[in-house]
Amino acid sequence: MDFSGLSDNDRGRMNAYIEQKQMKDFLRLYANLVDRCFENCVNDFTSKALSSKEDTCLTRCVDKFIKHSERVGLRFGEQNALLQQQQQQQQQAMGGAPPQ
Repeated sequence: MDFSGLSDNDRGRMNAYIEQKQMKDFLRLYANLVDRCFENCVNDFTSKALSSKEDTCLTRCVDKFIKHSERVGLRFGEQNALLQQQQQQQQQAMGGAPPQ
């Protein structure tokens, strides 16, 4: 995002807001991971320790979730780059310069 048109004070507030939003998104992702993997893998509450089966299940669940998140992030980045490229081509076709 280009905040060059904002005052220093407004730019600082926008950056703080974006950081807060990113932290909330991260915490939501983490909570979703914990809920999903716990629900799917932990089912024996007779001991405070995880069984080897539960431990293996949790490891696989976390690995799969993280790999999925990385893949979605990569695809999102690819689609975003493609969209930006298309917008630049449209602007060039219309004879205008891209906004700064």
